[in-house]
Amino acid sequence: MAATKKLSSLFPLLSLICFISFFLLLSISRKASISSSTTHPQFLRFKPIDANLTTRSDPSATGDSSCDYSDGSWIYDPNAGFDRYDSSCKEIFKGWNCILNNKSNARDIIKWRWKPRNCDLPPFDPLQFLHTYRDTNIADRGFTFLHYNLTIAYHRTNLLARYGRWSANGNGGKLEALGYKEGYRVDVDVPESTWEKAPSFHDILIFNTGHWWWAPSKFDPVKSPMLFFEKDLPVIPPIPPDLGLDKVLNHVIRFVEKTMRPDAIKLFRTQSPRHFEGGDWDQGGSCQRLQPLLPEQVEDLFSLKNNGTNVETRLVNQHIYNALRGSNVHILDITRMSEFRADAHPSTAGGKKHDDCMHWCLPGVTDTWNDLFVTHLNSLKI
Repeated sequence: MAATKKLSSLFPLLSLICFISFFLLLSISRKASISSSTTHPQFLRFKPIDANLTTRSDPSATGDSSCDYSDGSWIYDPNAGFDRYDSSCKEIFKGWNCILNNKSNARDIIKWRWKPRNCDLPPFDPLQFLHTYRDTNIADRGFTFLHYNLTIAYHRTNLLARYGRWSANGNGGKLEALGYKEGYRVDVDVPESTWEKAPSFHDILIFNTGHWWWAPSKFDPVKSPMLFFEKDLPVIPPIPPDLGLDKVLNHVIRFVEKTMRPDAIKLFRTQSPRHFEGGDWDQGGSCQRLQPLLPEQVEDLFSLKNNGTNVETRLVNQHIYNALRGSNVHILDITRMSEFRADAHPSTAGGKKHDDCMHWCLPGVTDTWNDLFVTHLNSLKI
């Protein structure tokens, strides 16, 4: 009984990592191998995704047995249960514990199951996961399993690149000559120190960045703009954040391909969508829906042509797809399945002063991200 309870504590931890991570690294020993359970279907290697493609055709029609897990729908099962962990788990940040905070639909959130159009997404099997990585050690935030040699490391980095406050130099300079007095210096070709040494140690890396690039509350375009530097010199003329993101992504990919082990697996997680309606978080925006969105509602909320409050989700994804074209970095696409789930945010549960439409309830959608993540690992050969 005690052993079962201890093992189950791993899974909310993984949900928290997948959910809040700006950068996640999964390190496994050289002797460990990923194998499919006899109770799970066999998966072929995922192909690097072509940025020009939005969906794939039926795999059975093309002879390609890989699957586009992002193309599907949420199916409601009133009898569905969830036994990986519950609201008593101490690893859940209290603001995201929607059951404990009495969110009206908190227990319904976990009754929706993601069903890809042309295949099935197997559930994340805790025991199977541990058996797959048997003789490994799992350690993160105090969790150590002595019979396993698996390390899950969380490295926070907001922009992937090094950045910090910048102020005008009294002796003048190119930025000063253009009237800039202060802002944030972003070195597009210098990885942030929190993760720069990681590629040389780890076998699997999952990158993620995005929300901070479209965050006026963090980088005010007038009072504290992002000022990009390359080779220790300011980029002149100054460029906007979207072009700065392109430069950072290109440098990150080259850096990782140069420093990471040849047989390592590299993934880039797509954007976690926000669901603010009626304005942004500081403009009275809310997320009071109790069921997933319909397809047409998803397009109303996220379509680039509508240029709405949550448009950065697909904008950032465009930059990611373009940067990864031709590389050996795989896409972990959690965006499409998550865009439907306007019902699965904490909202005002727990007495929040404004609706939280960015973070996710736990248990909830991010557990499906774990299903997808483990399926990817089972499909990629180390």
